[in-house]
Amino acid sequence: MTDPASPVPAGEGAAPAPKPMSNKERMTIERVAMPEQPGDARAHNFGEVNQGLTYQLAMLEAERCIQCPKPFCVDGCPVRVNIPRFIKFLRDGDLPSAAESLLSDNALPCVTGRVCPQETQCEQVCIRNKKGDSVAIGYLERYVADWAQAHLDELPKADPAQTGRKVGIVGSGPAGLTAAGELAKLGHDVTVFEAFHAPGGVLIYGIPEFRLPKDIVQAEVDRLKGEGVKLELDSIIGRTYTIPELREEFDALFLAVGAGLPVFMNVPGENYKGVYSANEYLTRVNLMGAWSPDSKTPILHGQRVAVVGGGNVAMDAVRTARRLGAEEATIVYRRSANELPARAEEVHHAKDEGVRFEFQVAPIEVLADENRWVRGLKCVRMELGEPDASGRRRPKPIPDSEFTIDCDLVVVAIGTKANPLLTGSAPELKVNEWGYLVTDEYGMTSMPGVFAGGDIVRGAATVILAMGDGKRSAAAIDSWLRGEWPPAPEANLQKPEKKAAVAAG
Repeated sequence: MTDPASPVPAGEGAAPAPKPMSNKERMTIERVAMPEQPGDARAHNFGEVNQGLTYQLAMLEAERCIQCPKPFCVDGCPVRVNIPRFIKFLRDGDLPSAAESLLSDNALPCVTGRVCPQETQCEQVCIRNKKGDSVAIGYLERYVADWAQAHLDELPKADPAQTGRKVGIVGSGPAGLTAAGELAKLGHDVTVFEAFHAPGGVLIYGIPEFRLPKDIVQAEVDRLKGEGVKLELDSIIGRTYTIPELREEFDALFLAVGAGLPVFMNVPGENYKGVYSANEYLTRVNLMGAWSPDSKTPILHGQRVAVVGGGNVAMDAVRTARRLGAEEATIVYRRSANELPARAEEVHHAKDEGVRFEFQVAPIEVLADENRWVRGLKCVRMELGEPDASGRRRPKPIPDSEFTIDCDLVVVAIGTKANPLLTGSAPELKVNEWGYLVTDEYGMTSMPGVFAGGDIVRGAATVILAMGDGKRSAAAIDSWLRGEWPPAPEANLQKPEKKAAVAAG
């Protein structure tokens, strides 16, 4: 990772402001490129792919922002970061103020600067996108966030008046950590319960090291702990504690357990040896270190790996397979390249790393040898018909087009759904037909004082959408605890859309 502090004059974090530039001049500056590891090298290591901007590149990119009077980029951000403000501070050479601004809006900026799909959110609505390339908001967010993490002692310490009210948060993923940070800033006593032995949720078990290093996640967690957030690990809610038990101890609860139950293909042969869900495959590698020769966690190192699906999780799995030594790593996706739901950057990186793509192909059977070990994936060619409910053209099989992809490992990455473990311990919690928690417009469940957000409400989605839920719910919880209910209209931000778990393809 590029050290964001190294090009800045020692001992301050504020550099001389550059010569003022007109917006006409700014419009001539081309978007900077993110330095990255070469594809042939990174396909064989777990080091971070994107290396981060240098100070000079960050300052050049910051100059491209024309400080619009109507900042559409803020409307495009699920956590409503004041993007022009932190970029203006950066452009002026005032990194401490840029960091303070960013941290006041975003509980996990080092994370979102790496994994947030800015290209379909804030950057998509950037005014510069109308005539050329948008401002690289994600690159700048990462730069400022990394600088802040390296210079926390130079930033003001929050010391809110304590309210004496206790909030329990179930799940330490992006929604839970965001809510925890926001509530701690407001002076509440916050405890986060995590089922695993390490905090971070999907950030730590789902996203690979080469996209989001574990020490980055731990540093974000440590910063929140420094702000007063407490953690209880190895706590399975529904087993270690129940929701009614926690409700007796805390003044309010926020449920952010995600939707981690894998969805399978429902084809013959899925129970053969050598078939993983992406959830299990990535958890073994990411959280349990199975990639290391010294790890005691077993993982199959397939030489020919087929990953079924087209989302970001599928890209994470297939790129992980390459790093575990697969000579052939193939994405099997039932629609065309135009419908791929994965981020364009992740697809680009996968191709650079030697990943093969089989488009408009659907598995119909997993094949195995006499010992029940995977030897192939029988597939059928697909053609695209009329659009379905998602707006994408519905794939349908082409008669007599069956063929076999030779492989010794299959990873299924077609989606996840709600795990009933938590809700089963609290029948008072209302769920919808897909098993997701039902909430009102303020994020409160059917149990008074119990709120929920993230994937357990909206279905499998992105990190930043879960964070947006966490931020909204924290504001609602604060209103509830202060007896200001219902919240003021401005606190009633958009209610998350309820949906079923859908296949990533």
